[in-house]
Amino acid sequence: MNTIVRLSRVAAALALVALACAKPDAATTDSSAVRDSMAAPAAVTGPLPASAKIATLEGMKTPESVRYDADQDIYFVSNINGNPSQKDNNGFIAKVSAENPGAPEMFIEGGKNGVTLHAPKGMALVGDTLWVADIDAVRGFNRRTGALVRSIDLSSKGAAFLNDVAAAPDGSVWITDTGIKFDAKGAMSPSGKQQVFRIAGTAITSPIIGDSLGNPNGIAWDGANNRWLMAGFSGKDIVRFTADDHQTFVVASGPGGYDGLEVLPDGRVLVTSWTDSTVSVVEGNALRKLITGVSAPADIGIDTKRMRLALPRFEGNTVEIWALR
Repeated sequence: MNTIVRLSRVAAALALVALACAKPDAATTDSSAVRDSMAAPAAVTGPLPASAKIATLEGMKTPESVRYDADQDIYFVSNINGNPSQKDNNGFIAKVSAENPGAPEMFIEGGKNGVTLHAPKGMALVGDTLWVADIDAVRGFNRRTGALVRSIDLSSKGAAFLNDVAAAPDGSVWITDTGIKFDAKGAMSPSGKQQVFRIAGTAITSPIIGDSLGNPNGIAWDGANNRWLMAGFSGKDIVRFTADDHQTFVVASGPGGYDGLEVLPDGRVLVTSWTDSTVSVVEGNALRKLITGVSAPADIGIDTKRMRLALPRFEGNTVEIWALR
């Protein structure tokens, strides 16, 4: 793997703090979050019983997202390898055995074998295709061979910072656009629209759009409740919506600074927060801490066979494996 060209930690940290402190616009009736209830959040009485960290995977380079492939029993790990907004074609996707987590193996590498991959972030699996968000494009690769299947340029639709990717039951792919950019020195600023894209075959739409989305980041399908869940980096709310909605509704509130969002097979919803360095569980309309003391926790993956959580540490160049309780 090439030597990483890292962001200035100080500049990046200041930029993240600035975004985390930003206040979303007041609620409107067309694209903003609408509260399910005006009642105060339910009381949360401390962390859940601690989960156990069982492995730390080294050799990553700005790891952003993990996706578990149950058929192959492996983790895919997207590595930005530098500036999250830079089209430098040096991003890569590693794979790691879930049975015996160890050194990552290079799977897909920007700039080699005709692959373009700048700053890969969120991933989703649909059939044999691994979909990957890459700044203003979504790229599909064969999950077994790594061969490029399809590349969809969304720049003409205003895409600026495609972030998380999730698959719907109908096979469509949903992608959050956080609407930010990083300059060469790591300073972050607004760019483009805050929106959610839906790709179904050749049809591309933006069913959810608006500056009140809190810089949307994590997105996940909640099958038990037939709805989408989404969390923003600058907002404090976990929100829900359906394919027919053009606005979002608040499910729970917490510290903000959200990144990864996943729904477990038992229905629990997990979310990571940069604000307080945690992985939390949504309980009622509030959050309860599950894992603490994990700075820069990015987009988590879930090993559904062993009930383990793979946690990329964005600034630490590692992925931690935790046994869930």
